[in-house]
Amino acid sequence: MRILIYTVALLLTAAAALAQSSPATVEAAAQARAALRKQSMLANLPARNIGPTQQGGRIVDLDADPRSGKTLYAAYASGGVWKTTNNGMSFAPIFDEQGTMGIGDIAVSPANPEVVWIGTGECNSSRSSYAGMGVYRSDNAGATWTHRGLTGTQHISRVIPHPTDANTAWVAAIGALYTPNADRGVFKTTDGGASWRKTLYINPETGVIDLAIDPANPSHLLAAAWQRSRKAWEFDEDGPGSGIYASTDGGETWALSMTGIVQGEKAGRFGLCFAPSSPNVVYAVHDNQDTDPKLQKEDTLGGITARSLAKMEQAAFMALADSNLDKFIKGSGYPDKYTAKKVKEDLKAGKYSLKAVQDYLGDANAALFNSAVKGAELYKSVDGGKNWVRCHVPPLNDVFYTYGYYFCMVKVSPKDPNEVFIAGVPCLRSTDGGQTWKEIFKDDKIHVDHHVLWIDPLDGDHIVLGNDGGLYETYDHGTNVRHLANIPAGQFYTVNVDLQKPYNVYGGLQDNGVQKGSSKSVPNKNEDWEYIFGGDGMYVAPDLKNPSTVYTGFQFGNYFRLEKGKDAEFLTPKNDIGEAKYRWNWRAPFVCSPHNHEIVYMAAQYVFRSMNMGHDWERISPDLTTDKQPQGNVPYSTITAFAESPLKFGILWAGTDDGNVQVSTDAGTTWTNVNNGLPKGLWVSALTPSPHDKNSALVTLTGYRNDDIALHAYKTNDLGKTWTSLKGNLPDEPANIVIEDPAAAGILYIGTDQGCYASLDGGAIWHALAQIPNVACYDMVVHPREAELVVGTHGRSIYIVDLNMLREWTKREASQQLMVFAPNKISWNSKWGTTDNAFTEAPSPKMTLKYWVGDGNSNSLEIKVQDSKGKVLHKLNPTPKPGYNQLEWNLQHGEKGKLSYLAAGTYTLVAKAGNEERKVDLTIEK
Repeated sequence: MRILIYTVALLLTAAAALAQSSPATVEAAAQARAALRKQSMLANLPARNIGPTQQGGRIVDLDADPRSGKTLYAAYASGGVWKTTNNGMSFAPIFDEQGTMGIGDIAVSPANPEVVWIGTGECNSSRSSYAGMGVYRSDNAGATWTHRGLTGTQHISRVIPHPTDANTAWVAAIGALYTPNADRGVFKTTDGGASWRKTLYINPETGVIDLAIDPANPSHLLAAAWQRSRKAWEFDEDGPGSGIYASTDGGETWALSMTGIVQGEKAGRFGLCFAPSSPNVVYAVHDNQDTDPKLQKEDTLGGITARSLAKMEQAAFMALADSNLDKFIKGSGYPDKYTAKKVKEDLKAGKYSLKAVQDYLGDANAALFNSAVKGAELYKSVDGGKNWVRCHVPPLNDVFYTYGYYFCMVKVSPKDPNEVFIAGVPCLRSTDGGQTWKEIFKDDKIHVDHHVLWIDPLDGDHIVLGNDGGLYETYDHGTNVRHLANIPAGQFYTVNVDLQKPYNVYGGLQDNGVQKGSSKSVPNKNEDWEYIFGGDGMYVAPDLKNPSTVYTGFQFGNYFRLEKGKDAEFLTPKNDIGEAKYRWNWRAPFVCSPHNHEIVYMAAQYVFRSMNMGHDWERISPDLTTDKQPQGNVPYSTITAFAESPLKFGILWAGTDDGNVQVSTDAGTTWTNVNNGLPKGLWVSALTPSPHDKNSALVTLTGYRNDDIALHAYKTNDLGKTWTSLKGNLPDEPANIVIEDPAAAGILYIGTDQGCYASLDGGAIWHALAQIPNVACYDMVVHPREAELVVGTHGRSIYIVDLNMLREWTKREASQQLMVFAPNKISWNSKWGTTDNAFTEAPSPKMTLKYWVGDGNSNSLEIKVQDSKGKVLHKLNPTPKPGYNQLEWNLQHGEKGKLSYLAAGTYTLVAKAGNEERKVDLTIEK
C-alpha cells in the first residue's frame, strides 16, 4: 500500500519537482550574490546589530579542537558558525562570507585539527530549515573556507572525518526538504573533497539522517536512513525506507542491519552512537511514528472526554447532565456563547449535527502535543550493530511528542558504555544502559528542545548542550549550568517598533517567544531586552497611542492583548459549531489599522476585523484562498499576508499560501482576486501597500516550499490590475518582504532568504546592504519618526540601518557625484595623547566622516582640513569605492615627530573629487 501511495505522491509532486532549482542554478545564484555584495555601492553602509543575545538560538551541532579544551565550534541552524578560543567567554562568526548561513553539521578532523568540515543545510526538517550549498572545508581552523561540492544535497546531517587520514571523509545527506531528489544518501571522498562518490542510496524520498564510525575500526560505519516527505500542507515523517545500514569496508558497500528493530511504514528518524570505551556497544534512538491508543492524553471534564464524546449517540448526549456538559464545553475551547442548554436546543432544531459538535475539538497547536504516537525508543547492540534490543520496557513519554523529526540525538559517555544521553523536549540521562532515565538540564531557566551534546572526551562531567535556546555548559552533568548567551543568533519571524524615545523594537522569535528591546541596545555591552510573551513568537503590534498596550501571540493564530496591570486577554475569533474551521497559518497575520488604534485585523482563510481592540470580531471577507488542496496535518489554504493602506482606510490587501492575492477598496465588503501577471500557486510571503500612492502595493512570493530559489517581487500602481517585476539585478533567492521608504518614494528595501538589499531607483538596480550577513531577512520596518530601517533576521537577531544618506542621495542633482556629511561635534579633551601611568592607554579622539562618491570620482578624492583663516592644517587621501564610505581620523596634524591634536574650534573639511568640491564644518567643543 505504501508503495502505491509513494508512487501517487511522486506523480502529484511532479509539477513541484520540475520547479526545484538545480545545483547549477544554486551555485550561479551564490556567485552572483557574492559579486553583488562585493560591488555594492552600499557595501560599507553601517548596520548595527542590537541583539538580543539572551535567548540564544537554534544550535544544530558542536565540535571542539582536541588540542585545546578552550576552542569550541558552534553551528547554528540559520546563523552560521561561531568559534570561541576562550572557553565561551566570547565568540566570533567564522562563516559569514560563504554561500549560505544554514548549517547541518560541523566536524573537526582528528587526523589534523586544522582541517574543519562543514555540511550545510539544517537537517531538522523544520519550517525554516534552509537548503545549503553542500560541503565546505577549512585547512586553517576556520580562517578561510573552500567549497567542496555536493551542492545538490541541500541538507547535510553529518560529516565524519577519517580518524587518521585528513583527506578521507563521509557525508550523510537527507536531500531536498520539500521535493524528491536523488542527491541524498552517503557520499565518500578520499581526496579532501575534490571528488565524491555516492555509496548508499535508497530512494528519492529517503536520505541519511545520521552516520556513526566505530572508534576502533574506521572501516566499520553505521548509517541511519530516513524517509520523510514535507509539503506545505502535510508532513509525513516516516516510511519503509527508514532503517539502519552497516558497512564493514569503509563505506564502500552497505547492508540493512535491523535485526530486533521493526522496520515498516511507521519507521521514523534514527540517531546513532558508538560507545567510545566499548566500540561493540552501539545505541540507536528511534522516533516510532506508530500509535498506541493508551498513550493518548485526554482531559476529563464533567466526566466527559473527547474520546467518549466522539463515540456518543445523540440520545446519550442529550441525556448528559447540563452541569457536566457545561464543564466540558467551557474547558474544551468552544466559543463562550455555547452552553449545554443552547447546544441541546440547537441539535433539536437541526441547526447542526452532533458530528459537528464532536468534530469541533482539536486545533493545530494542540495536535503538536496531544497524540498517541509512541515516539522515542532506545535500542542497544552489543555486537557492533548486527542485532538490536530495546533498552527499556516503559515507553519514553513526553520526550518527542509528535515532532520527533526535530530530535533523535543519542550520546554515550566517553568512559562508561552504560551512561547514555538522549534529547528531545527534555534531555535525559541513563546510567544503566537505557533501562531507567532521569532528566538533566532541567532548571526552569534552561530552554527545551535539545539537539546536540558535546561531551568532553577527557572529562565526562563536562558537557556543552545546544538547543533552541543556544548554548549551555556544565561541569557536573547538568546540575549547575551556565548559559553562554553572548551570540546574537535570534531567529525572528516578525519585527515592529513603537514611538518611545528612544524607540523600542519588538519581535516574535522561533521558540523564544516575543521580546522587546531598546533600539540603542548593544549586544554584550548594554543589552536591554525583555520577554513579553511565550511560545513561537509571531506578529507583535504595539499600540502607538497607548504604550502600555501590545498585541501579540504565538503559532497558529493564538493572539492576546497585553495591557499593563491586567492579565493577558485571548483575542482570537472562534468558528461556530457547524461552521468550517478557521485555518490559522503558523505565522497568522495580526495587524493594527494605521488609521485608528482601536481597529485591529486577523486573518485565517477569512479576514476578521475588530473595531474595539479585539473584544468583538466581524468576518469581512469570504474564503480568500483557492482551497483546492485537501487539508493534511498542517493548516493550509490560509492567509499569510495582510495589510491596510496607510493612505486610505478600507483599502485592504491579502495574500495566501496557495497563491492568491486579493484586494478590497471598500473595507472588506467586496474583494477582487488580482493574480493576473503573478506566478501561480506560490506562497505569498508579504504584501505592503505604498506609503505614497493609495493604488500601489508591493508583493513578494516564495518558492521555498518547492525547493525553488527563484526571486519573485512585484509592484502594482493600479490596485493589482497589472504587476511589474522588481527583480532587477537581484540574484535568485526566495523573497520574504519588500517595502518602500515612507519618506522617499522610489527607495525600496527587500529581505530575502540570503540577505537584505536597497534600491534607489524603484527596483531597477539593487545594492546589497552587505554589513548585514547573507542571513534570511524575514521582516522589516522603517521607523515612522527616525530615519532608520529595522531588519528582523531569522538567524542573526536584529539590525538597524541609518537611512539619512540614502534619502539625501536621491535628492541630489543627477550630475552630482560627491556628497559629504558633517561629522558629529567632538568634545575637546586636554588628556588626548597623554596618560597618568604606563599601564593605561592614552585617550585619543576619533572623527568619523561619512561621504558618497559616484563611479567616476572614486579614485581622485582629497580632503583638506582648514582652520578659520583657510590655512590647510592636514590632508587626507582616502581610497574609497563607489558609493557610501566612511573615513576615520584621530585629529592629529603637523609634521612627523611634531604631531599635535586640533585645538577646540571650528574647522572646515574641503572634499574634492574630480571637478566637484564640497565643504562641511568640523566642530571641536571646549
